[in-house]
Amino acid sequence: MSLNIVFKSSELIKKFGLNEKDSGKSEVQIAWLTNKINCLQRHFSVHKQDHCSRRGLLNMVSHRRKLLNYLKNKNILRYTNIIDQLELRR
Repeated sequence: MSLNIVFKSSELIKKFGLNEKDSGKSEVQIAWLTNKINCLQRHFSVHKQDHCSRRGLLNMVSHRRKLLNYLKNKNILRYTNIIDQLELRR
């Protein structure tokens, strides 16, 4: 899966959730945050002085890290699967 493509929330929920309405699953939240983070990184390549959005980006990265740590403690198999699918380092 290439993350250079911007996904809609419904596509992410279908791919990582159990059904179309399963937006609370950790994998879905991590995928959604990763998508938003990638969009903001492209935004910062053009708008280098946008410090308010940069603060929001840092909050999203922190939230994603907390969700990944939670998933790692609960189920290491699901953790490694989401890391591989989203091509995240760690």
